[in-house]
Amino acid sequence: MIRFILSDLRRLWAGSLVVVLLVALATALGVCVVLQERALRLGSARAADKFDLVIGAGGSETQLVLSSVFLQPSPLPLMPGDVLARLAADPRVGWAAPIGFGDSFSGYPIVGTTVTLAENLSGGFAEGKVFAREGEAVIGSAVKLPLGGEVKPMHGSAEEGGETHTELVYHVAGRLRPTGTAWDRAILVPIQAVWHIHGLGAKAHEAEVGHDHEHEGAGHDAHEHHGEIDPDAVIDEKWAADAPGLPAILVKPKTIADAYKLRQEYRSGNTVAVFPGEVLTNLYGTLGDAKQILVAVAAGAQALVAASLVLVTVIHIGQRRRQIGALRAFGAPRGAIFGIVWLEFFFLVAVGIGLGFTFGYAAALILSGMFSQTSGIAMPVGFAREDAGLAALLLAFATILAALPAVLAYRQSPAQALRA
Repeated sequence: MIRFILSDLRRLWAGSLVVVLLVALATALGVCVVLQERALRLGSARAADKFDLVIGAGGSETQLVLSSVFLQPSPLPLMPGDVLARLAADPRVGWAAPIGFGDSFSGYPIVGTTVTLAENLSGGFAEGKVFAREGEAVIGSAVKLPLGGEVKPMHGSAEEGGETHTELVYHVAGRLRPTGTAWDRAILVPIQAVWHIHGLGAKAHEAEVGHDHEHEGAGHDAHEHHGEIDPDAVIDEKWAADAPGLPAILVKPKTIADAYKLRQEYRSGNTVAVFPGEVLTNLYGTLGDAKQILVAVAAGAQALVAASLVLVTVIHIGQRRRQIGALRAFGAPRGAIFGIVWLEFFFLVAVGIGLGFTFGYAAALILSGMFSQTSGIAMPVGFAREDAGLAALLLAFATILAALPAVLAYRQSPAQALRA
């Protein structure tokens, strides 16, 4: 029987190939949606795990996380600088790192921060060392710059017609190890240098008198610069209550209990404190709705393919009536005819499903690679246990679908088939 089926498939290779490709493409669409959505969830969750607590000015919690954790460019309101001083002196805080953004270089975001964050972000350096002076920078693992390379900060981005700062040129002092987050594409510089470039500090922890922190500073437009900037100035990370305003502070609490207490304490007044994981959970809800729509589209495509296959098989059985009649005339039982047609069609659909999983996996890898290249977030693509259930469901459907042409062949009488 197997030899007969293989011979029949070779003779009808063109039609068999069409059936396999139809099934493969329909299956690949659904598999790609499932794998890509899972990769996005896992990648974003792992990126958020790097940061326990984010504190910012009152406003959108989602935008605060997207800007501070995923480094998505967006202007954030500034909170008073004394928040940083209070956090730095709080015994419940392991460390608190201010971050300021708004500048870029060659498409890479420049983030003003501290030595502490640079040292703790990736657990060490792939090469070089942390910045020690205002004219030094540390780059993420995906930044294509050599040690000692020059970084000329531009306010905003080149696409938006940003203005290049001429007051200071950073030199790369070290490269971080990969983190699998958006920070792999970031250029980290001392927060004091960012303040000075934007005219927000004569010293490491002093604000320039007369500046409106609500409209100038890291993360906001500031085109007025004051005084000379010394790239060899040694970093002094002793925060005072009159420090410039900040868009966000990344906090490492000492214990889980401390994290919840700090979150509650800084969720009132002019500040908001969030766990990035909580914000992502809300985003996943929206993402889940989008996934359901895409899965419904994929299911619709698979239903259309199934209907097309039914039509093709009915026509195919009609064209093979003489062959089936001849087999019956030579003594082949009806059960054997049913088995031959069922196995032949089931084999084609099963091969299509297998190829669909392969194509879907490859498509998800390509899409995740493109997203990772632009965002810096590692997108782990892989199958999970529930995907075996999807494969079993599709094979069960193939079993039922293959029975249709087999039943049609089973019910044909030899006399009618040979007269046709």
